[in-house]
Amino acid sequence: MIIFTGLPGTGKSTLAEQVARRISVPAFSGDWLFGALKPARRAIAQLDRSDYLEAWFSLLRTLVVRQLMLDQSAIVEGIVSDEEFERWQETARQYSARLFLIECVCSDEDTHRARIEVRVRGIPGWHEVGWDHVKRMRAEIPPPTMDRLVVDAMSPLEGNIHQILEYIAVE
Repeated sequence: MIIFTGLPGTGKSTLAEQVARRISVPAFSGDWLFGALKPARRAIAQLDRSDYLEAWFSLLRTLVVRQLMLDQSAIVEGIVSDEEFERWQETARQYSARLFLIECVCSDEDTHRARIEVRVRGIPGWHEVGWDHVKRMRAEIPPPTMDRLVVDAMSPLEGNIHQILEYIAVE
């Protein structure tokens, strides 16, 4: 199980997708799952934040568990708190899976903001987020404290991919 975490605009989706292609492992994203639920948008909008986050985790966990039950790997990308990571650790233990955490950062705030302001991910049913959202997430969710690999969006993409593949011992 490989988890990519970090604020929006730090490259976690790009890296998760690139690594998924290279090692032939499915990559799951909560944004894509909730985008697919657009017809149920009114019901989702009624959820308070904790219920929304629980639904996000539950949907992703179900997909990952199915992969692990098939003795296959899975990649998850999203903002993951220490508490959520502990839940992922329990899932990994339950299925005797190795677990890797990769934190994506962008060390230059001006570049990070520019990336947010111009990005268009094209996720059906989903919205783009602005810089205000990124600042709020930075204040609400502290960086992970557990063992992890940190990759910086200011570094070349191929170098980051190589670091990740070495970290998970694939290449």
